[in-house]
Amino acid sequence: VFLGNGPSGICLSYLLSGYIPYFKRDSLHPHPILQRKLEEAPDVSILDQDLEYLSEGLEGRSHSPVALLFDTLQRPDTDFGGTAECVLTWWHETDRAVPHLVLGRNAPGGAWHSIEGSMVTLSRGEWMGLPDLPFKDWLKQKRRGLRNNRATAEDIAQYYQHYVMRKGLQKNFRCGTVVTSVRKVSAEGISNHTQKDLQENSDSLWNFNDKSTEVFQVDGFFKTVKGDKEPFSIYAENVVLATGTYDRPTWLGVKGENLSYVHHQLSALEEAVKNNSIGIMSDPVLIVGAGLTAADAILFAHHCNIPVIHVFRRRVTDPGLIFNQLPKMMYPEYHKVHQMMKEQSAACAGPYERYVSLPEHHVLSFGKDKKCIFQDKNGYQKVYKISMALVLTGSNPNLSFLPNNGIDLAMDSDQPVNPKRNPIDVDPFTYECTQEKGLYALGPLAGDNFVRFVQGGALAVASALLKKANKNPP
Repeated sequence: VFLGNGPSGICLSYLLSGYIPYFKRDSLHPHPILQRKLEEAPDVSILDQDLEYLSEGLEGRSHSPVALLFDTLQRPDTDFGGTAECVLTWWHETDRAVPHLVLGRNAPGGAWHSIEGSMVTLSRGEWMGLPDLPFKDWLKQKRRGLRNNRATAEDIAQYYQHYVMRKGLQKNFRCGTVVTSVRKVSAEGISNHTQKDLQENSDSLWNFNDKSTEVFQVDGFFKTVKGDKEPFSIYAENVVLATGTYDRPTWLGVKGENLSYVHHQLSALEEAVKNNSIGIMSDPVLIVGAGLTAADAILFAHHCNIPVIHVFRRRVTDPGLIFNQLPKMMYPEYHKVHQMMKEQSAACAGPYERYVSLPEHHVLSFGKDKKCIFQDKNGYQKVYKISMALVLTGSNPNLSFLPNNGIDLAMDSDQPVNPKRNPIDVDPFTYECTQEKGLYALGPLAGDNFVRFVQGGALAVASALLKKANKNPP
């Protein structure tokens, strides 16, 4: 059972549906050592090879060796602007399929359905694609091209839905499901008649391994067309956590943050503009944060001529600031926001109207009268009257369905799971949780935060589960 139907869950479903990757004969990988290793066993699928051996010595933009391996097999020299072809060929070996269910709240694509459709991705469009169906090819069929090599969130959400249908994976997907609890239970006394609700059309998942003494019980509810909630309980030897990190926006934890004019999602600003509750003549909108979502909010407000006060804790020149890591040519709009942050501080008027930047400031409180108090690094305070506030300082995964919110699974088991600072502790070559056998974590939960790199985790899990299910060729 997989929890989450975003790119991680879709990619793993593809691999466990009997789609097996092999090294394409006569293809040439630009990495000579990897090429030599791939030529050693061309008849053995990548899933059945030693992933640690294949990935040894690879370098790139991910800390995960398997993520780098699968990425470089699909897009050999993409980081250097090259266009070398994928060195994999895919075979559909139905006898190697492993029965599974993919549970998700939304349509396949996960959080991509919750992002404003016209938002342009940070990653290049071709990096958003899944195995054996290049994103660019799909976009060409729609007679569209990539703007500046990047894609809109709406395109990506549609592509992921199309991928599931095109690859025939839909029978494994159950959308409109909410999981409320995952826990280990004794396998004794669980009879097949307790397995119902969600697996009418799928092969039996419940032929438990004789050696299993414990299995996972997954409880939740299914939202019907009429809006009713139908409860379900399913049992599985293996559970994959692929729920991403989009669930719970981070709060500042300051006084007045729960007032009705303080929001934690960009969609609130879009909604307010749509229903004319804010406009050109309004008091400024406060935007807190210095990441890409905050930048998107600033660009949106700027486009609508809405005045903005922008508050963030870091220095503008801080190398940890995302804007200082993005190439200017590829990301002109984010470069523009960074320029505004530098040139338009409250201390000195710059060329950008209707925008004020307050670097190295933090919010002390939000008042009922919509007056907000800030403090700078020297302890000086400022008060501004605002129309609404957007606190856009990141988000955390919601793992409330796990015992102790999943904290026991994290690298630091005293702190909540956080994709950047404290991911779930997994084996790098199987992605199995070190603290809980049979439980796997993928994507942001395991520290892989880009679509191009979450797929390596899916490769690792598929390889491990095929070995467990004894579906490996002799």
